[in-house]
Amino acid sequence: MTGRDGGADSYRPAILDDANPTDRARLEELRADPGIDFLDQLQQQREGLLSLRPSPPADITSDPPRWVYYSWRRSVVRVLGPRAFRLLRLDRNRNLVTLGELDTLGRLRVGVVGLSVGHAIAHALAAQGLCGELRLTDPDHIELSNLNRVPATVLDLGVNKAVLCARRVAELDPYLQVTVMTGGVTDATVDAFVDGLDIVVEECDSLDAKVLVRTAARARRLPVLMATSSGGLLDVERFDVDPSRPIVHGLLGDIDAAQLAGLTNQDKVPHVLRIIDAAELPHRMAASLIEVGGTLTTWPQLSSEVSIGAATIAEAVRRIGLHEDLPSGRVRVDLAAILGDLREPVVGRSEPPPVTPGPDAAGPVQDATAAVAAAAMRAPSGGNTQPWHIDRHGTTLTIQLDPALSSAMDVGFRGSAVAVGAAAFNARVAAAAHGLTATVDFHSGDERSPLTAAIRLSPGGDAELAALYEPMWRRETNRHTGTRVDIPADLVAQLSAAAEAEDAGLRILDAPDDLREVAAILAAADRIRYLTPHLHAQMFDELRLPGDARQSTGIDVRSLELPDADLALLGILRRGDVMSDLARWDAGSALGDDTYTKVSAAAGMAVISMRGSALTDFARAGSAVESVWIRAQQHGLAVHPVSPAFLYALDERDFHALSPAYTRNLARLQYNLRKLFGAEPAETVALVLRLSRAPRTSVVSQRRGMR
Repeated sequence: MTGRDGGADSYRPAILDDANPTDRARLEELRADPGIDFLDQLQQQREGLLSLRPSPPADITSDPPRWVYYSWRRSVVRVLGPRAFRLLRLDRNRNLVTLGELDTLGRLRVGVVGLSVGHAIAHALAAQGLCGELRLTDPDHIELSNLNRVPATVLDLGVNKAVLCARRVAELDPYLQVTVMTGGVTDATVDAFVDGLDIVVEECDSLDAKVLVRTAARARRLPVLMATSSGGLLDVERFDVDPSRPIVHGLLGDIDAAQLAGLTNQDKVPHVLRIIDAAELPHRMAASLIEVGGTLTTWPQLSSEVSIGAATIAEAVRRIGLHEDLPSGRVRVDLAAILGDLREPVVGRSEPPPVTPGPDAAGPVQDATAAVAAAAMRAPSGGNTQPWHIDRHGTTLTIQLDPALSSAMDVGFRGSAVAVGAAAFNARVAAAAHGLTATVDFHSGDERSPLTAAIRLSPGGDAELAALYEPMWRRETNRHTGTRVDIPADLVAQLSAAAEAEDAGLRILDAPDDLREVAAILAAADRIRYLTPHLHAQMFDELRLPGDARQSTGIDVRSLELPDADLALLGILRRGDVMSDLARWDAGSALGDDTYTKVSAAAGMAVISMRGSALTDFARAGSAVESVWIRAQQHGLAVHPVSPAFLYALDERDFHALSPAYTRNLARLQYNLRKLFGAEPAETVALVLRLSRAPRTSVVSQRRGMR
C-alpha cells in the first residue's frame, strides 16, 4: 500500500486540528509557505448545517472544524468536523437514502479493481455515501486516450489511475478512508486486497485477473459486481449467498486464472465474447469488436456508458448493503434501446365533459314523485358514492342504504346514513315545492340494507322548505381555498335553528387560533389517511379524471380546485409504494398541508352533532347537515365537508379497523377535536363543514340515474 503525505503517489490528505499542538505547528509551517493556498468557507458550511431540518443535535453542531491539506493541490481547506461534514454533505440524499440507511452503508468496505470504469464507480459510491472504506487498485497510469471516459485532465497524465481516483475522492470527502495498491492484483497481492472487504467491484481488462479476483472473493464469500460498458451490462455474483456457484456464472467453464494467463490473446477471444454476451451487444459495439487490431487499437468505450455502469453498481451496492433483494445474474441497461421506446405522456387534463343537467335546468318536472326522487339523488355523500337505492311506488319513495357502496372510512355505514338523511331532506324540499308534504320514517333494516328512509307524500306543503328548492339544486361542494369573512351572528343563529329543527346541534368555531388548532388536527388525520394503505387506495379510487367512464360517481379531479403543479403531484401521491416509504420513515407531514391551509384560512368550521349513535340518529343528523349546508350557501358562504379518517369511529375497535398502525393517533385526534368544539360525551359528530368566501366550483359532481 502507498500514500505518502507528498510526492507523485500522494493521495491521502492531512487532516489537521487547531487544538492539537503538532497540527497547529504544521499549519503555521504551511501558512509560511507562499506557494500554498488557504481556503476558508467554514461560515457558509455552518450556515448550511444550521439550516437543516430537523435541526442537528448539539453534539454535531459543536463538532470542531478541521483544516485539510491536499499536498498534490498545494492547498489547505477548512471544513466542518467529520460528523457534521457527513450530515451536511449527504443531506440531499434524504429520503432516497435515509439517515439510518446511511449509517448502515457507512460501515461497508468496498474494493474496486480497475480504475478506468472503476473510477466513476468509486466516485459514485463515495458521493452517495454508500461505503465507509474504499480500496482501489490498478497498475496503469493515466494516458491521453483515457480522457474520453476518466474524469481527469492533462495535468494528471502519468499519474497512477488508482492514486488519481483516491485524490478525487479525498477532495470530495477528506474523512472517507481510502487505501491504494498501485500494483494491481496478482497471485501475491490478491488475498491482501480482498481480506476484510464486504463487496468487490471488478473492472479490470485482464481476463485472468477477473478469474483471480472472483476465486479469492468466492473463498471469502464476498459478492462480486461488474459493469461492462458495452450496452450497459451489469453482472451480480452473490458468492455471499451461494459460495458454490461457478465464477462468471459458469460462462468460462472450469478454466482457472493460471490457465487463462497461459493463453494467447487470440485464444482468449471466445471467453471474452461469452463474458460480454456478444450476441446481445449494441450493433455499433459488435461491429467495432471485429475492427479491433485492424482499424481500432482496442475496443471503444464511452463516458456515458461508464456513467450508466457506475449508477447500476451504486444501486447494487446499496441493495446488498441494506440486505435488500438482489439475486445473482445479469441485466442490460441499454440506453439506446430505452430511448427507442420514447412515448408521449398521458395528459391528465382536457376539456371538461358535458355535465348532465338537473331537473331545474331541464324545465319543470311534471311528475311530482319523480321530482322528489330526483332531488333525493342530488344529495351529497362521501366520495360521491351515492350509497343508496331509491325506488318509487305511487306516492311513496324508499331510500335504502346500499352496503356495497360503502368504504373503510364509512365505519358502520354511519357516513352512508348521513347521506341517506341528506337525501330525505332534499325529498322534503322538493315535495314542498310541488305542494306536497313528505313524511319521512327512518328505520333500521338488515344486512342487505341496514337503513331505510320511507317517504310518504300527501297534499299540503311548507313554504319555508319550498323556498329552499332552487338553492337546493345549486348546493355544491366548494373545495376552493377561500378567504376568511365574518359570519354574522344572525346567520349563525339561523343555521343553528335549522340544525335544531332536525333534532341536531351546530357549533361554529371562527377564532383564528381555534381554526389553526382544528387545521392541525385535520391535517394530521389526512396524513394518516394517506399513509394507511386501504384508506389511501380508496381515496384515489374516488377520483375521476376527464374521460373516466365512471363520471356519474366519484369526485371529478377538477373539482379539487388544485393548481397545475399540485395536479401533477397527484401522480406521485396516488402511488402506494411512495406512501409506504413515507410511513416507514415516519414522514409525510406535507400530506396534510392543503387541508391545513384551507382550514386555517376559513371563515369558520362547523360541527353538526346529535345525541345517539344508531344509524337512524346519523340519518336525522344528515337531514340537519343538508339543511345547514343549503342555507349557508344561500347566504353567500362556500361549504366544503371535511371528513377526517376518525369521523365515524366510536370505539377502539373502530379506530383499529380504520388504521391498525395509527389507532392511538386517530383516537387522540378525535378526542382533541371534540374537546375543541366542546362536544359532550353523549354527542356524536355527523359531519364537519368548512365555511369560507369563494368563487363557484369549477365542476359540479354528477349523479347516477334512477335504478
